[in-house]
Amino acid sequence: MEDTPGSNPQSLRFTEKLKSWLSCSWTYLCLIWFGMVLIMIYVLWSPLKLQESLTSASVFLNTLTPKFYVALTGTSSLISGLILIFEWWYFRKYGTSFIEQVSVSHLRPLLGGVESSSTTGLFSSVNGEAEPRPKCKVWRNPLNLFRGAEYNRYTWVTGKEPLTYYDMNLSAQDHQTFFTGDTQQLRPEDAVMQKAWRERNPQARIRAAYQAIKINHECAAAYVLLAEEEATTITEAERLFKKALSFVLLIFVLCQSTAGKDINLLVYIKRRLAMCARKLGRIKEAVKMMRELMKEFPLLGMLNIHENLLEALLELQAYADVQAVLSKYDDISLPKSATICYTSALLKARAVSDKFSPEAASRRGLSTAEMNAVEAIHRAVEFNPHVPKYLLEMKSLILPPEHILKRGDSEAVAYAFFHLQHWKRAEGALNLLHCTWEGTFRIIPYPLEKGHLFYPYPGCTETADRELLPSFHEVSVYPKKELPFFILFTAGLCSFTAMLAMLTHQFPELMGIFAKAVSNRPLSKRTSSPLAIVGKKIE
Repeated sequence: MEDTPGSNPQSLRFTEKLKSWLSCSWTYLCLIWFGMVLIMIYVLWSPLKLQESLTSASVFLNTLTPKFYVALTGTSSLISGLILIFEWWYFRKYGTSFIEQVSVSHLRPLLGGVESSSTTGLFSSVNGEAEPRPKCKVWRNPLNLFRGAEYNRYTWVTGKEPLTYYDMNLSAQDHQTFFTGDTQQLRPEDAVMQKAWRERNPQARIRAAYQAIKINHECAAAYVLLAEEEATTITEAERLFKKALSFVLLIFVLCQSTAGKDINLLVYIKRRLAMCARKLGRIKEAVKMMRELMKEFPLLGMLNIHENLLEALLELQAYADVQAVLSKYDDISLPKSATICYTSALLKARAVSDKFSPEAASRRGLSTAEMNAVEAIHRAVEFNPHVPKYLLEMKSLILPPEHILKRGDSEAVAYAFFHLQHWKRAEGALNLLHCTWEGTFRIIPYPLEKGHLFYPYPGCTETADRELLPSFHEVSVYPKKELPFFILFTAGLCSFTAMLAMLTHQFPELMGIFAKAVSNRPLSKRTSSPLAIVGKKIE
């Protein structure tokens, strides 16, 4: 294997040197070729009678009618318009110019260029193995609201639907998976509830829940649905959840059930009860319930109960406890979220924000604590760049969806909806955020392809957010896709040729004279030389 020519280091070095020499000398070869072309034109000017050819060409242009110029400008305008439409469609779909991509992918290698290495190395692990690009996975919103007591009330007042069908369909799939378990061992009431989750009409879901209760009055899943969708107040929802919890605990006591669906149902009900206590002002009780839930079911970390706990602790202003939770979950090996990153930034900003002044900082420089706060803000903004505009109230908030996309606009809405009050409570924190958050974009010169502290920002977030967020909300897009040069050039060319076509159609005689004057301009310059003038005088 070592004797194969492909693995010979001398041959590899010679090949690399040859490629580098060709790439470096390509520019000089082009200049030499251009010079040789000019020399050939100069030498062959008389033998090929190029002067006569130019003269005959000018005569031909003088004989053209205005109809030709109308057809020429119209055709060129149509072609440039078609190119513009295709370029714009390609840019909207793939985020780049087709002409630019072809030139980079096919012409650059021929010219001796190399592929951009900005994406290489960003997905490599510690062992040097390449890791795949992150996918846009949708997560259950840990702080999702109650449909009957909150989402429906918004619909009654505004007439707008805060949830999309895609979002509600994901919730239906979650409920079927969590609460019904194995379809081969369904009880009659579970079969009814499995159909109930799939119903699009809320009233049909509620009727199915009552039907399941008629079959078995201890059907906890049915009471969960009623608490979520029929209860119009948090107090009523809490009463129904407590009733469902009593039935689930009864199953565990009498039957010693360890089925996955019963455990999932138990965890879901306890979590919603803790959220009810949080909304009703019993925050310490809510914190206690969340801590017990995390301690009793440590393997269910994917439910992100710690985010509920962080929000409740911030409401209590128990910042030491918040830092303790962050130290456990803000680990490099664990997936991040906007709640983790921005809460960490809030704690560091809170320590210096009350005395922070941009003018003073520019004169004396940033202290160590201020630098740590600024770096934490940059880290949070890099993870989710949509959040600052909501926190700074530069963009209006809406009700958060039931599912979020990490690093997306949906996650930013969900975070800011619950945490804006905590930023306002910390004196000067929003001012520090306002002064420093845009500096993140100077650290990352091209966020679509490069990452600084996290993996590169995924380009699929816009599509997923448009499915999760309602149509009346303007989805935040990051980074703003700048129009490539070729699209701007094609748009200018199309506009110019369209204007020429219109002028030529309206004033064909005048444009024909103008075109002939332009085409005859070099010849007139030559005839206006001193010798030509003397010849005219002799005549």
